Amino acid sequence: MTLTSSDLAAPDVVRAAGPAVRIAGASKRFGAGPLVLDDISLDVAPGEFVCLLGASGCGKSTLLNLVADLDVPSSGTVEVPGGRAALMFQEPALFPWLTAAQNVELALRLRGSGKKERRERARDLLGLVRLQDAVDKRPHELSGGMRQRVAMARALAQDSHVLLMDEPFAALDAITRDVLHEELVRIRQSQALTVLFVTHNVREAVRLGDRVVLLSSRPGRVAKEYAVGIDHPRRIESPEVARLSVEITADLRDEIRRHGTAA
Repeated sequence: MTLTSSDLAAPDVVRAAGPAVRIAGASKRFGAGPLVLDDISLDVAPGEFVCLLGASGCGKSTLLNLVADLDVPSSGTVEVPGGRAALMFQEPALFPWLTAAQNVELALRLRGSGKKERRERARDLLGLVRLQDAVDKRPHELSGGMRQRVAMARALAQDSHVLLMDEPFAALDAITRDVLHEELVRIRQSQALTVLFVTHNVREAVRLGDRVVLLSSRPGRVAKEYAVGIDHPRRIESPEVARLSVEITADLRDEIRRHGTAA
């Protein structure tokens, strides 16, 4: 069955409630330094998958930190109306002395879940990311892709419908990354997740996103947005993905060139 972007989004009754993420005129500077982000306005609908692209240093991760409530904007507002968002980093950051299940249970413990509930829920989440046979393994016994699956299960344990992902697959080889792309699409669909995904990889953004948002070089502003509109399942090597990737890459190069020649 061919799935469109709208098929993967949350039901209409959920979308009608308003944005899952609302960013209105948000700017950020650190101390007396220059602006990192300048007047960013961006709404993300429930069930939408939005990818943030831009040159290094344009403020993508800073924006994600504002949405995660790890920092506050210097001006403007950033809201997640349904509650706190879950955040997944580039590095899995697992505790090496704990098993996969115990690493997931930590997030549940912080939410006040009882011991039995934590154990059962952790196993369910590891099953969701296809690690049901690795619940008792420690991080050193897992591959890089498996460790990222544990990190994804731990993020999902926060029971948020908004998942923030900061280049989570950047350190993985191409085949493992492709497999995890498929897994993320499957999990996003089954859990009705809203995803805000930071990447440097243009093809990855087009492969995954319903919408791609290009940020200008510092200070970061919304330079351009692209509605992907390619049916699922998508392949990273498909002609449709390649065509849009070429267009976005040209615009990204223009942004980098503009920044490099700016006075």
